[in-house]
Amino acid sequence: MPQMSEQLELALWGPSESREDRSSVEVESAVQGNALPGRDVSLMDRVVSHSNLQAALKRVKKNKGSPGVDGMSVQDLDGWLLEHWERVRGELLSGTYQPSLVLRREIPKSGGGMRPLGIPTAIDRLIQQMILQVLTPIFDPTFSAWSFGFRPGRSAHDAIVSAQRMVQTGRRVVVDVDLKSFFDRVQHDVLMVRLSRRIADRELLGLIRRFLSAGILVGGITMERHEGTPQGGPLSPLLANILLDEVDKALERHGHSFVRYADDCNVYVRSRRAGERVMSLLRRLYGRLRLEINEEKSAVGRAHERKFLGYSFWYGTGSVVKRRVASKTLQVFKAEIREQTRRVRGMSLAAVIGGLKAKLVGWRNYFRLADTPRLFRKLDEWIRHRLRAFQLKQWRRGRTAFRALRGLGAREDVCSRIAGNLRRWWHNSGLLMNMVFDIRFFDRLGLPKLIG
Repeated sequence: MPQMSEQLELALWGPSESREDRSSVEVESAVQGNALPGRDVSLMDRVVSHSNLQAALKRVKKNKGSPGVDGMSVQDLDGWLLEHWERVRGELLSGTYQPSLVLRREIPKSGGGMRPLGIPTAIDRLIQQMILQVLTPIFDPTFSAWSFGFRPGRSAHDAIVSAQRMVQTGRRVVVDVDLKSFFDRVQHDVLMVRLSRRIADRELLGLIRRFLSAGILVGGITMERHEGTPQGGPLSPLLANILLDEVDKALERHGHSFVRYADDCNVYVRSRRAGERVMSLLRRLYGRLRLEINEEKSAVGRAHERKFLGYSFWYGTGSVVKRRVASKTLQVFKAEIREQTRRVRGMSLAAVIGGLKAKLVGWRNYFRLADTPRLFRKLDEWIRHRLRAFQLKQWRRGRTAFRALRGLGAREDVCSRIAGNLRRWWHNSGLLMNMVFDIRFFDRLGLPKLIG
């Protein structure tokens, strides 16, 4: 009997796969709305092609993610496609495919509050990824050079470095714009008009529209959706960039220096007066897209007093612009570390460190651009201090602490002093415990450092 992968390969090819073999000229004609005479040219041919499906399946599996309303995980897709792909493929080409409900979940925001997350089913995620792979080569090359979010070969770090350079040129006033619930307020009609200007394929446009209007399941209750593109689907970031590219192009025409990452846009100018004019312009531009600026979070201010993507700027020797972790971002990070190292937790020290690893490595990698090594050294010391205090609390009894410390090779007088004053966790963890639980000890337990 053939292996599962061989069965899937057969199913993915399907009997009608010859439609895939279209020239790049025909596909370009479909993009421009100029179908060749006598030929049914469609971008959906590319969407449902074998190579596109295989690439999308690989990407969706790599991204993992939670199951949607049907409970099916991405790891179950192989078996499901064996049985159902030909039917789904036919529905996609005929324009009759109906996406499933989107499961609504809320996740904590880094700055407090909750962020709504929409979780499509595994098969809908796969189809969205297939559409994304076809549309990205069409749209991405035409986007602004100053748009960095969710684009191939671009990152948040690129956006931060670009913003730093703009400030260094003397544009020390920033128009910092925050859109109110952007992903939840995208107007479907406005977005579809922008899409139809570039895409002539009716089946593909109809499919995207049905994904946009798919209902939401919240707490077991189905809700209709007439606006918004839920965060959690692979296609949403590209649709956001397509919509907001209109604002980017307008800023370029006006000669403004700006950086945009998804719905975060900063425009850098030389004076507050110029900044107020730009803010008025942005209100009009976003208003045309029926989007609303969050006036409480948006402002015209000094660049070094505002944050962008978790970073802020400061001026070093000779007024050289440098990068640092924004103060609010730092406060949130320390609050999260405090929560994970609370001294009432019934866990071992090794388990607590294991829970911190992903957080510390991710934070270190993201903020590696910060020109603040002293801050990172102090944070490393503070984290080790909290972990020592955590361990003291876990021992509870002086005799337990004495034996554990002696087992670690500590001198008897040090063990006695710590065990005899066990309740002063924070005091002891700084004065004496660091003689036993030193940096090498934490290295052996695998505690990542924020600085090498």
